[in-house]
Amino acid sequence: MLILGKPSAPASWPDQLRLQTDVILASHPPGATSGRANCRSERKRGERVKRRDFVLLQQKAMPVIGFLGSGWPDPNEANMAAFHRGLSEAGYVEGQNLAIEYRWAEGLYDRLPALAADLVGRQVDVIVASGVPATRAARSATSTIPIVFGVGTDPIGDGIVASLARPGGNLTGVAGLVVELMPKRLELLSELVPQARVIALLVNPNNANAAPQIRDVREAARAKGVQLQILKASSESEIVAAFASLVQHQAGALVVGTDPFFTSRLDQLVALASHHAVPAIFPRREFAAAGGLISYGASRGAALRQVGTYVGRILKGTKPADLPVQQPTTFELVVNLNTAKALGLTVPPSILARADEVIE
Repeated sequence: MLILGKPSAPASWPDQLRLQTDVILASHPPGATSGRANCRSERKRGERVKRRDFVLLQQKAMPVIGFLGSGWPDPNEANMAAFHRGLSEAGYVEGQNLAIEYRWAEGLYDRLPALAADLVGRQVDVIVASGVPATRAARSATSTIPIVFGVGTDPIGDGIVASLARPGGNLTGVAGLVVELMPKRLELLSELVPQARVIALLVNPNNANAAPQIRDVREAARAKGVQLQILKASSESEIVAAFASLVQHQAGALVVGTDPFFTSRLDQLVALASHHAVPAIFPRREFAAAGGLISYGASRGAALRQVGTYVGRILKGTKPADLPVQQPTTFELVVNLNTAKALGLTVPPSILARADEVIE
């Protein structure tokens, strides 16, 4: 005889499955026989239990999404919290009714195809692709699993989607206008440091965004009548060498390009800019909060929240092709007055008036 006590909490999926199995085995132990009178009722009851167990086996414990990142795990917990907030707004909480498989290339983009293939092999329900390289790897790996991307460039120009309003296929997401904001960063820096006749631009040559960033900033520099020095770095030692070259060429200011590797080296970049007393503008608020002079860019937290919301809608049945690609509406201009004072700079009132946040 099997005696089942009332559980103190709802049973998990594996416990529910074992419980159903135990009930079936207890009702029909191997080798057991029943009388002719009870044979028919026992068979019918057993068939009902088995049918219920078969349906239970067909149900998935919880949906699984794969998070494919071109760079490193986001050092800012607030950004990933925003992603989870977007999921929760759609009714999904990791560990409760949703599982997430994380895969990070850590700047080694040639790893992405294998990481994407691994997620496809695990039959995840949705793939979240962070960055253009990750998005391209995911798209090459599957044409059926929905993909929600977060990229910093024009997804149409990059050939990721056919249009923003009707992306088509199995992809949709958020485009951050990273490259489009580069000229604005040079303009802000030139306004902040008008005496700088040579301005340097730091890019990662391994990122496909490097070429368009150089092109657009070069045009902006020409319009401002300043000389542009191109610096390239894809490792810690190359960052150090880039700053040495910047000083050698007497660049009066620095624009730091957008790249996951640079975000991972946030502290090093801020420290070197301070050490060499170089006014620098960065692409994300986190740099200014860590001691960088000024930053301007779309809110990454807002973008990741939208990505989470889209994942939730797709899990509920919406097709990616029916979700238009979103573009950021929130841009953050952050000024660190402490750093400006240390550099001997007076921030113009025109910049302070536009700043979303002033760190003092």
